[in-house]
Amino acid sequence: MNAFLIVLLQIVQLLLNVLWWIIIVQAILSWLIAFNVINTYNDFVRTVWNALRTLTEPIYRPVRRVLPDFGALDLSPLVVLLLLYILNEIVIRQILYSLASAAY
Repeated sequence: MNAFLIVLLQIVQLLLNVLWWIIIVQAILSWLIAFNVINTYNDFVRTVWNALRTLTEPIYRPVRRVLPDFGALDLSPLVVLLLLYILNEIVIRQILYSLASAAY
């Protein structure tokens, strides 16, 4: 049973790492679009941008409801990255450590 939980938590960690990188790529892409380095007239850029926004908006929405309005500055990706870090590196890692030490 412990081995199953360990594998399950490792899969959750992997998915959280993938989500971390999706948010990083989306943030960099938004900066590139904001500073006119690339534009959304390009079909590939627009498709990637829309896909990343579709993936991240449901995660940002609850955070944006809690955060005060900073105008054009959107801190929700930063808050989500911080929460992902806490969940992945502190909570799940501690649970994995407890399960692994209980198995031996």
